[in-house]
Amino acid sequence: MQKNMPVRRLDLGYFIRPALETGGPQPRVEPVLAYLVQHERGLILFDSGIGKADPETEAHYRPRRRALQEALAAAGVGPDDISLVANCHLHFDHCGGNPLLGGKPILVQDVELATARNGDYTFVELIDFPAASYEELAGEVEVWPGVWIIPTPGHTKGHQSLVLRQPDGAVVLAGQAHDFASHFASDQLARQAALHGVEQPLPAHPHWLERLADFDPRRVLFAHDCSVWEPSRSTF
Repeated sequence: MQKNMPVRRLDLGYFIRPALETGGPQPRVEPVLAYLVQHERGLILFDSGIGKADPETEAHYRPRRRALQEALAAAGVGPDDISLVANCHLHFDHCGGNPLLGGKPILVQDVELATARNGDYTFVELIDFPAASYEELAGEVEVWPGVWIIPTPGHTKGHQSLVLRQPDGAVVLAGQAHDFASHFASDQLARQAALHGVEQPLPAHPHWLERLADFDPRRVLFAHDCSVWEPSRSTF
């Protein structure tokens, strides 16, 4: 039987998404969340917080950072205790703490790393820092027993999520595959409607939802939403 892998959410600050990016009249304050997974082989860190940006980006998003070291210390660990790092993607608000983790294997899709190195995407000092050690992936892989990396493109071409097989059902660390749990829920319902044979038109949904469904997820957690998606149940 698969052993339980405790998951701890790390609060790494927030940023202000301007109204021109929210689709509404108001700006929106969004959390920046990372996750610490305790596996029998070691600790996995999924995302690492907000990195240093240029003045234009700082003014645009007005980030407020919580240091990765502080968040890890609150969890009773330090950077040296991390065994494996994975980033859902390499925008500056997801890989900002990576330079503190030089020498640790960083799991990333090959297309994501190539895009990040091609310019006008992120900040080079967050990518090619001293002792950066990437393990480039070309699709899905079980990296440790019960721990799967699954490509979930959309927000970026090389976006990926982490799936943990737990005794009580899979936990998906979805990163920014969806901005909000409610958006994930809507796509799940669109997929169900299609499976039930509901006539078109129906909303489109990402093709990779089919692969996530194979894991029968019980909980889905996100990078910019404190809410957690769970499947519908008749009793609570």
